[in-house]
Order: sequence, then C-alpha cells, then structure tokens
Amino acid sequence: MKVKLSLGALIGLIAVGFQWSEAQEIVRSTYTFKMVNDLPVRADVYRKAGDDIRPVILWIHGGALITGNRRGLNPTQADRYLNAGYTIVSIDYRLAPQAKLDQILEDLQDAYHWVRTEGPKLFRIDPNRVAVVGHSAGGYLTLMGGFRLNPRPRALVSFYGYGDIAGEWYSRPDPFYNRQPAVPKEEAYAVVGTSVISDYKGGDRGRFYLYTRQRGLWPIEVTGHDPDKEPRAFDRLCPIRNVTKDYPPTLLLHGDNDTDVPYEQSVLMAKELGRHSVQYEFIPMAGRGHGFDSPMWDPVVSASFERVLVFLQKQLAR
Repeated sequence: MKVKLSLGALIGLIAVGFQWSEAQEIVRSTYTFKMVNDLPVRADVYRKAGDDIRPVILWIHGGALITGNRRGLNPTQADRYLNAGYTIVSIDYRLAPQAKLDQILEDLQDAYHWVRTEGPKLFRIDPNRVAVVGHSAGGYLTLMGGFRLNPRPRALVSFYGYGDIAGEWYSRPDPFYNRQPAVPKEEAYAVVGTSVISDYKGGDRGRFYLYTRQRGLWPIEVTGHDPDKEPRAFDRLCPIRNVTKDYPPTLLLHGDNDTDVPYEQSVLMAKELGRHSVQYEFIPMAGRGHGFDSPMWDPVVSASFERVLVFLQKQLAR
C-alpha cells in the first residue's frame, strides 16, 4: 500500500499535536516483510518522492520488547532524517512474552535481509549503505545487530540502549519501579494474553513490564532463560560480550538520570568498544532521563540529534 502525504499528515496520525507540513511530498509504503503462520510482520517505509537511490535507516522501536510498534517514530526526527537524504524503514517485530528473544532477533535479521534484497527495487535504497537506529529496547536490538546482522551495517545508533540483559539491573527487583504498587501476577499475565502479536495497538501491556521489573523477571520472561541458573545462555544475547574489532561504528546517546535503563549501560558499552578499537562516539546527556529526545524543540536535544546526523553522514557517505 502506498500513500502520498505531507510528512505532518503522515506521522501526525501517530503523534498528538504534530502539524501538517506542505514543504515536501513524502511517500509512505507499508509492506509485510514476513509471515509467521497467519501473523504478518510489517514495515513502514518513508521516503521523499523521486527516483534517487538513497541510503537507508532501519529504525527499531522501543517498549522493552513487550510493547510498541513501528509507528513510534518521532515525527520531527523522521523529518530531519528525510531532509538529510535518508529513506527510513520502521519495523515491527514479534513481542514478548509470547515471542521469546530468539524469535525477535530472527525478525530483526529477516527485516534486514528484506531491506537489503528487496529494498533496491521496492523503494530505491542502496543496500550497501544501511544504518540501524533504535531507542531503548530498540537500542538493544541495534547493538545486537552489530554482530548478528550479516553483512554488518555501516553504522549503529543506540538511544539509551543496553548491552547487558543478564545483569542485576534487569534480573533483580528494581527499587525505582517498586515505588509503585505491586502488579499481581494474575493481572500481569491477563493483560498480555496468549496470542503472539507484532503490532501493539493499545492496552495495558506496560503493566506486564512493570511486573517483570518489580520482581526482577524480565530476562526470564523475555528470553526463557534464568541468568542465575543458565548464565552462559546469555553470552550470545548480550552485545557487550560480543564486541570485536569488526563491530560497526557506533554512536551511543544516554541520559545520566535515566531511571529505566541505567546510564552505566552505555558507559560500559563505550568502554568495550574502545577496548576493541571500534570507532565510536558517546553523547552523555547531563540531567536527562529515559526518552530524553522526545522534546525536539529543546535546543540541547536538537543539538544532540544534529550530532546523530553528522555521524550518519560520515559513516554512510559513498
């Protein structure tokens, strides 16, 4: 399905308050990049009208691998990516806990393969100039892509992502989330149901996430493995354990007041990248929390995003 709209009309459908923009015509195409039994897994492609062959951003939404969908793309950020000359492919993936992490990673790999093989003819991208960009859990998947995707992406950008999913921050009860009333186990499982989904369209799945953080169960619920009993099972699931000299150039952005994903996650990832002489940049955001990049009108946030564009331009140049 192809729709031609202004960017404001297009992404404004999913972002309250975003205004119509008549500055340029944007083409949005929705594709099913894979079927899992009778479940479609889809991607939205955003590009400027025209026949130019462009580099592509594979964009991955957050939501703790439990919530979210491909429509979570910040409209102002999308606008700036498009104006910088990129095509954006925003993907869905199957969601936990019904889908486990191995299946989610399979969706990521299949999406990347689809972009590189089908993208040149479907939406005129250069398959050799692909960057992966993700936020939070999408940042984690982005970092996983640094060693799970083949051939390696040209660049990775992780907004407040994480390299370790077995550590105490995720595998033990979280003090911040335990300030809230406890979510009963029965309620937590009721809100996610039993069906595998890839496109979360509303509801209370966030309650399940809160339940896992309050009890330190996220690794078990999402991977199917217990980090205390099966520590080696997490070797292949933690980006920080898989950095080599061949890891792609990486940009990390993280607020030092993040109460969801510890700032230390990006600090440690940066240290590991440096230890292996991988080209990287780290943008610490002083006093900022999780999702710090939402208010793009903020001059500090806007300036940090400009550094993202500079990094991408450098890495995806011909």
